[in-house]
Amino acid sequence: MDVLEKCRSWTAEQPRDGGRDCYYRAIEATFDGAEVDFERKRVIMAASHDYLGLSADHRVREAAVAAVRRFGTSLGGSRAVGGSLELHEELEDRLATFLGQEAAAVLPSGYQANLMLAPLLTEDHFVFSDLSNHASLDEVIRLGDAEERKFLHGNMPHLEELLESTPDEAGKLILTDGIFSVDGDICKLPELMRLADTHGARIVVDSSHDLGVLGPNGAGAADHFGLRPLLVTSALSKSLASVGGVIAGPAEVIHYLRFHARTALFTAAASPANVAAALAALEILQTEPERRVRVLDLAEQLHNGLRALGYDTGTSVTPVVPVLARGRERCLRMWRELCRAGVFTAPMTYPGVRAGHEVLRVTLTAAHTDQHLARVLEAFEDVGRKEGLIPQTPQGGHTPVRIVRPAEFLAATTKACTTTEVSGSG
Repeated sequence: MDVLEKCRSWTAEQPRDGGRDCYYRAIEATFDGAEVDFERKRVIMAASHDYLGLSADHRVREAAVAAVRRFGTSLGGSRAVGGSLELHEELEDRLATFLGQEAAAVLPSGYQANLMLAPLLTEDHFVFSDLSNHASLDEVIRLGDAEERKFLHGNMPHLEELLESTPDEAGKLILTDGIFSVDGDICKLPELMRLADTHGARIVVDSSHDLGVLGPNGAGAADHFGLRPLLVTSALSKSLASVGGVIAGPAEVIHYLRFHARTALFTAAASPANVAAALAALEILQTEPERRVRVLDLAEQLHNGLRALGYDTGTSVTPVVPVLARGRERCLRMWRELCRAGVFTAPMTYPGVRAGHEVLRVTLTAAHTDQHLARVLEAFEDVGRKEGLIPQTPQGGHTPVRIVRPAEFLAATTKACTTTEVSGSG
């Protein structure tokens, strides 16, 4: 059979699968990181992971422009051969310190940062991965030679059972997201670390969605729990308002991976503009904690506003707000109706989520206003009632969500909090 036949048959089904037209849609313009022009209409962007609202910040933009003027748009080669700048090294040093690690390597994307783990997954080793981990962690397992053992999402007894069935002398690596990108819950890092210590395993945390959001310093899940896993990876395209990825850990490990990871050796260096933007965003992240407070405040109000209407936002206690849509067709139909109502969300269907667990993922950033929040809730109220997904009149009695917050802010507000608090450990 022609290797292209699958493409022809899949494309021929396009008219019968109207859901595909919900994806790869072009945004025509952006405004202050909060609104976009879509299909010639101004709508609220509620599908961005620019959590701190820094992509539109003039300081970040000017840093990127200055880097282009000084170094050009591309370095024309890999970091190993002619593509390294002091700018890269500065970002790596700053990120390593920020993440509490000895060293760091910056890659052109977060996906590539996770693929850099492949040389660690050699024969006679075992890798344990949460079923809800990001696709890039699944991909690195395929690239490596270690034996894969998946554990049920957040299920520590299942992980313990798998670890106990593994030879004591075998090398073991546990992979987990910090904040899970669809469910919005937080990994159980203290329990993972306990199991790792007991069974001689190492831990890697992908902090793409929690860097800039969790922890007293905004350094992610490890910072939130006051723990130090072997390695931390992260995308730079979310709270750091750029494009790229980072892997941070012991200096000897990072040095080894630089020379053994094909994803680092054989790819062009991250562009000067992206590196400079990430550096500027990191500086703002560390000096303006009020941005983190703002995104957490908005997330809590969004969760509870949706729950008051009758929506289910699952176990999330973070700015990743999954609205259970109960069916693929309904999920895609609601996405279209919400766009018409002026709100752009992210429809998550198979293979992004398992069939039957379709959600509309909603995220507000520090760039959104209280008025944006009100308009989002109003749109969800109108569309949800038309779809029969929520009651025609609010029923009340929902379980409030208490968003996970940095320790210093949480301590100051604990006494005043009268709602039910959801545990930050999952």
